[in-house]
Amino acid sequence: MRPQLVIVGAGPRGTGVLERLAANAPELYTGPGLDIHLVDPHPPGGGRVWREEQSPLLWMNSHAQDVTMFTDETVTMDGPVREGPTLHEWAAMDGRTFADRRLQGRYLRWVYERARAGLPPGAEVHHHPRRALRVTGSRDGRQQVWLEGGTRPLLADLVVLALGHLDAEPDDEQAGLAAYAAEHGLIHLPPDFTADSDLSALRAGGPVLVRGFGLAFVDLMVLLTEGRGGRYEGGAYLPSGREPVLYVGSRRGVPHHSKIGYDWTGDRPPLPRFLGPAEVRELLARPGGFDFRRDVWPLVEKELGFAHYHRLFTAHPDRTAMAWTDFEERYATAGDPAEARALIAAAVPDPADRLDLAALDHPLAGVRYPSHEAFQDGLRGYVEADLSRRHDPSYSADLGVFLGLLSVYGQLVRLGDTGPWWHGFFSRLASGPPGPRLRQMLALSRAGLLRFVGADMAVTAEDGVFRATSPTVPDFRVEARALVEARLPAPTVGRARDGLLRELHDDGAGENPAGLLRVDPGDGRILDGAGRPHPRRFALGPYTDAGTPGAFTRPRTGGAAFRQNDATARAALDFLRDPAGRATAAGPVHQAAKGEVVA
Repeated sequence: MRPQLVIVGAGPRGTGVLERLAANAPELYTGPGLDIHLVDPHPPGGGRVWREEQSPLLWMNSHAQDVTMFTDETVTMDGPVREGPTLHEWAAMDGRTFADRRLQGRYLRWVYERARAGLPPGAEVHHHPRRALRVTGSRDGRQQVWLEGGTRPLLADLVVLALGHLDAEPDDEQAGLAAYAAEHGLIHLPPDFTADSDLSALRAGGPVLVRGFGLAFVDLMVLLTEGRGGRYEGGAYLPSGREPVLYVGSRRGVPHHSKIGYDWTGDRPPLPRFLGPAEVRELLARPGGFDFRRDVWPLVEKELGFAHYHRLFTAHPDRTAMAWTDFEERYATAGDPAEARALIAAAVPDPADRLDLAALDHPLAGVRYPSHEAFQDGLRGYVEADLSRRHDPSYSADLGVFLGLLSVYGQLVRLGDTGPWWHGFFSRLASGPPGPRLRQMLALSRAGLLRFVGADMAVTAEDGVFRATSPTVPDFRVEARALVEARLPAPTVGRARDGLLRELHDDGAGENPAGLLRVDPGDGRILDGAGRPHPRRFALGPYTDAGTPGAFTRPRTGGAAFRQNDATARAALDFLRDPAGRATAAGPVHQAAKGEVVA
């Protein structure tokens, strides 16, 4: 009987696994053919988030030259490198363009078709445009993958979950706000994928409270302005008259830092330096475990500082007061933060050249404005200064920090989930919006259609309305009949709206304290509550405790997601080629309509 592999999720992660299956099969697989089933209601390649059928106004968050689906020699993996074009090479476009998501969807579809064509003879791919509802089966027997609308399951020797981001049931606060909105005729839009949200109820000219200032907010801003017929001209926004007025705030109260607008030149910092494989092994070997803030963060801080100052000393030596070799030696041996700060103060005269991670992360901490209008002017000045710096190569130490963040994230993946604080910190510094989007924010602010609320934005529901306040402007509050939670749903097992993960948990799959699915960091096998890996079930993606940064990988940056995809694909092929390792399932496998295979 032909082996059966089911991949649930045919977006970028599922496509990446398929690419690694094709790359590794010539070495590892000599079985009697292979059926690979992709289960996803959306087309293979782009999946839901990157589908081609969405607004052309929505952009990617990375330059086209920084997006690849292909491995290179910097990826540490056992499988072969299979190089391929980046998005900008494939589309023959300027590498510094922020492509729209529909174009990325076409690129992903091409990657999927190329991977499918690269499979060995006898391997076939079957797409099932349905949702997977649950996975059943014993640890030592074939699995059953039940599909929406089906009466018989897919039989699978192995199952790989590559689900991507998931919808979630509301938490207690969101449920309370939704109930209040329903009772008082208000509008409450919970955390969601903005491209899928119904925004039609947000009326023209009316105030809308928005909680969240990250990338989900950027999409919301675009769809409620240009998406309603407005346009930008000469740095100004010309409204259509159909826009609401957005009052936005968040925990930090500021947008993420702009994407850096220049390319790297010269030598890269030699990373990892203070947080590498040896340090990760030592942390994992501690009998009592480790605490992120106490044990990991000092290593992260030192690594990012090293990346920053390496670039400053080597590219801008005129702004330093010490030879790099002397600084590096003393920095490496600095025994505590106070000693490191004293060294930096002596070696780097201008405070603007010193790395202050706390200020970068929370620029409004302790800051107070006397009035709402004063804060509007102040935050516009902050955004303008950020844009200026992030597009000025004389501050290229910032790009050194970015490379340090990528290196750190690649190491932290091996530790498992490190909590929401680290992910938020990384996104704040490394995953901000394109510069043009921040310029649009400034234009909308000057037009009076975007109003800044401040840090630690608090929302209450009382007297038949929603109210928002912030300590940044102590005497200001705003009322509205609409509230939008501009952020992605939390990818936890217990609150996933899709019952597949909840069913897995009920069947014994483990979750970590943050509610993420526990997986083996080596090959992605799902772990049970006792830490035992399931021999036939794998999971990759942001809902696991081995999630990787960003949706895509920059070329020549090691690609933690590539490493994971390769390890999972190799483990799957090793298992599938060994007839003794597979259960002899009862009952034949039949060919169904439209190329689907069902049990």
